[in-house]
Formats: sequence, C-alpha cells, structure tokens
Amino acid sequence: MLNNLITKYKSQILYLIFGVLTTVINIVVYYLLRLMHFPITFSYTIAWFLSVLFAYFTNRNWVFNSKAKNKTEKIKEFLSFYASRIITYFLGIVILLIGTHFIWNNDNAWNIIQNIVVIVANYVFSKKFVFNKN
Repeated sequence: MLNNLITKYKSQILYLIFGVLTTVINIVVYYLLRLMHFPITFSYTIAWFLSVLFAYFTNRNWVFNSKAKNKTEKIKEFLSFYASRIITYFLGIVILLIGTHFIWNNDNAWNIIQNIVVIVANYVFSKKFVFNKN
C-alpha cells in the first residue's frame, strides 16, 4: 500500500523534498546578504538565481527525469526553466516588496511567505511547460 503511494506520487514527493532544499537555499542566501546590508532587491535576486540553479539540476535529474539528450535540447530546457522562473521571480519580488512596505515591515518573514507561493507556481510551470513529456 505505502509502496504504491510512493510510486504513484514519486515526482510530487521528490519535488517537495527538493523544493524544501531550494527554499532553504533561497532563505539562507537572502538572510546572509541582508545581514551584510545589501538591499532587498539585490539580496532577493542573488538568492533567487542560486536557488533556481539548484532547482534546475535537481528537477531535471530526479523529479521530472528529463529526456533531453543532446546539447540543443538541454539548452532549450534550461532556458525554458529559467524563463518560467522569471515569471515567478516577479511574483515573488512583488509579494516581498508590497508585504514589506505596506503590510508588515519584516522582509525575512515575507521572503518565507513568497517562497511558499512561488514553489506552487514553479511546480505547475515545470510540469506543464518545461519538463512536459509530450
């Protein structure tokens, strides 16, 4: 019974595990950059870039089992992955800035909140557009 559930939901379970690790990378990098007094947008952008790079390789290899074989397919896949993440980058930065400036002045808390929203959107984009097996 448990093996059947694990097999059935393998990609979702792996996405959750690597999503948590990606989120941890994002939060830690953001927090460290903010401790060094870098601006919110700079800190968010660097944390985003590094966490998306980690997410690409883990999603490609373990979550969605990419079928891209040659260099051209891999580059297209990589660019599609980053393009879809750029959409959620802007969603995340809007949540972070609006939350921090208009609702509650705690950028670390808003970074965690935006990560939760963004991880769901990223799964949908990856499943439907980037690593689509069709």
